[in-house]
Amino acid sequence: MTDQGTSSRSAAAGARAWRLGADIDTDALAPGHAMKHGLDVIARHCLESVRPDFAAGVQPGDVIVAGPNFGIGSSREQAASVLVQLRVAAVIAPSFSGLYLRNAFNVGLLLLTCREAGQIQEGERIAFDARAAAVTRPGGQALATEPIPGFLLDMVEAGGLLAQLQQRFHPERTSP
Repeated sequence: MTDQGTSSRSAAAGARAWRLGADIDTDALAPGHAMKHGLDVIARHCLESVRPDFAAGVQPGDVIVAGPNFGIGSSREQAASVLVQLRVAAVIAPSFSGLYLRNAFNVGLLLLTCREAGQIQEGERIAFDARAAAVTRPGGQALATEPIPGFLLDMVEAGGLLAQLQQRFHPERTSP
């Protein structure tokens, strides 16, 4: 496994967990009142209705651990993009909205489907490796995640679909 200082976005060690409940909707992630602004402003309001401390306290490489149905609601892409803006490494939950799942991978946000996500406690430092389909809790307890197709992991590691296409069709424009 790698740590947050490496280029891999599909693996991390020492990621701090932020616990959320079930049915976190897109309006909680990207509130309607902030949608007229850019992602930098939307990010300041991310999850304010359920975790007022989140936007100010989340650190690059932290993970969200939520209950089932994460990302339900509208199809607004900003609900996934805002977590990328905040540099959240991954969201771990038992299930995700289908629209949210697609938007997340398109913008480079890693989603790990883990039936046992509820075992992860607030503030725990965990490790994950999406290619190995595993989350590891302190003490070495492994929690299985559903396998993610390689093309989606490649998309996350590229930084999202647009970045991946830019690298593929205009490699001279991408920085090392």
